[in-house]
Amino acid sequence: METKSTTSANYEQFAQLDIRVGTVVSAEPFPEARKPAIKLTIDFGPLGIKRTSAQITTRYEPQTLVGRQVTAIVNFPPKRIAGFISEVLVLGGVPGEGDVVLLRPDEPIANGTPVA
Repeated sequence: METKSTTSANYEQFAQLDIRVGTVVSAEPFPEARKPAIKLTIDFGPLGIKRTSAQITTRYEPQTLVGRQVTAIVNFPPKRIAGFISEVLVLGGVPGEGDVVLLRPDEPIANGTPVA
């Protein structure tokens, strides 16, 4: 797979991202989205419950995501997607076009735990 060139970022820019671990409490198909997606509701512990739309349908079915821990950026502004408000950005590796592998901790940890 061809990799894109990256621009340099400094530590201060990275530190501005609030990346947390949360647990998916519900997941459902999102047929209204332009590209195939799943609506996720994620418990981030002290930060509360947040929702997002994720284009992860190549590898995941909604029912397999409930109870799974994921990592997400929780301090981006909300984004409207086909009438749905997406509050966080779930993170994953992208091995190919339209293919995402969700990032998660090796062991269960408390919801809302920061990622450094």
